[in-house]
Amino acid sequence: MKGNLPMETKYLVIRNTIFDDCKYFADWEKSPELTKFLSIDDDISYEQITIDFIRGELDRTKAFFTIIFKETNEPIGRIYLSRIDEKVNSCDITKVYIGEDAMRGKGYGEEVLRAMLDYCFINQHMERVTLDHFTGNKAANLYLKLGFEYEGIARSATKKNGKYYDLHLMSLLRADYYEKVHAK
Repeated sequence: MKGNLPMETKYLVIRNTIFDDCKYFADWEKSPELTKFLSIDDDISYEQITIDFIRGELDRTKAFFTIIFKETNEPIGRIYLSRIDEKVNSCDITKVYIGEDAMRGKGYGEEVLRAMLDYCFINQHMERVTLDHFTGNKAANLYLKLGFEYEGIARSATKKNGKYYDLHLMSLLRADYYEKVHAK
């Protein structure tokens, strides 16, 4: 996905991920608090994160972004899009998080998701953006606030630490985005 990057919001810059960002991801993704509701095994290594990044960079159906806090110019989070389909104009927000503990709970997650939806629907002309979440993930309240609607539950759809988990599937269509999100 190519577009107007970096994107800027009030407090954040969203730019393409670079190799050096993998060290931040590796540190963040060792936090059980952060990964509780993500399909990330507890023993994920820096090497695995870098391999996934390098492979993903070669895959046109994936895009990696790093969230930068403007005030310090330091990375604070990550966004990963997958299932990018330019034929049917759809993509999936596969992973989005604020990794720095001190930056969570300040509204940056909503700020970055709004910017990413603008990017997907306005810059990339997507018709449909999807995401999913684990049962009990409070972030689902934000997804609903942003106009996402439930489509169903994918049973045993992901695996974490050797155990299967259901995922609640959600989507947002372009028309709904313009009506519910972009208009605000």
